[in-house]
Amino acid sequence: MNDHSQEQFKKLLLEKIETFTKQERGLIHRLIERRHIARNINKEFDDQLTFGQRLADKVAAFGGSWTFIIIFASILVIWIILNSVILAKLNSTFDPFPYILLNLFLSMLAAIQAPVIMMSQNRLSIKDRLDAAHDYEVNLKAELEIANLHEKLDELREKQWAELVEMQQEQIRLLTRLLEEKSK
Repeated sequence: MNDHSQEQFKKLLLEKIETFTKQERGLIHRLIERRHIARNINKEFDDQLTFGQRLADKVAAFGGSWTFIIIFASILVIWIILNSVILAKLNSTFDPFPYILLNLFLSMLAAIQAPVIMMSQNRLSIKDRLDAAHDYEVNLKAELEIANLHEKLDELREKQWAELVEMQQEQIRLLTRLLEEKSK
């Protein structure tokens, strides 16, 4: 795009900019200023996390892993064997068969783990929205760059056509002069 076309394009964009969303306006300003818009949304998001949010993510990641399931199942089996077999023979079980204490611990674990996992999931949905917004910006920039490339190709094609017409006119002039010289 030549300088005049770019200035007209900038002027047109700046006149119509109020009709765009805040995100589109930011992208347009970055494009006009020729600033690079590549961003690492994941790094930006992770840099803003508080200690509690990082901890919640780690708890949710561990709570949804096979390691947690295996450890948890092992503890349950050990608890049951300890209270039903080993300590039952000694008549000194601390949590006999309906395992009321075990149920209390399981309820407390679920009561704590569920909100932590929900906090982590909510944060992941926010992160997904940021990723989608960034994808939109990238797609919009790509669309604008493609339009810019089309404009440049059109200008090149017009320039080539003008050169071709000029060459044909020169050839016609030369042929006309040759014909005139030949007819003399």
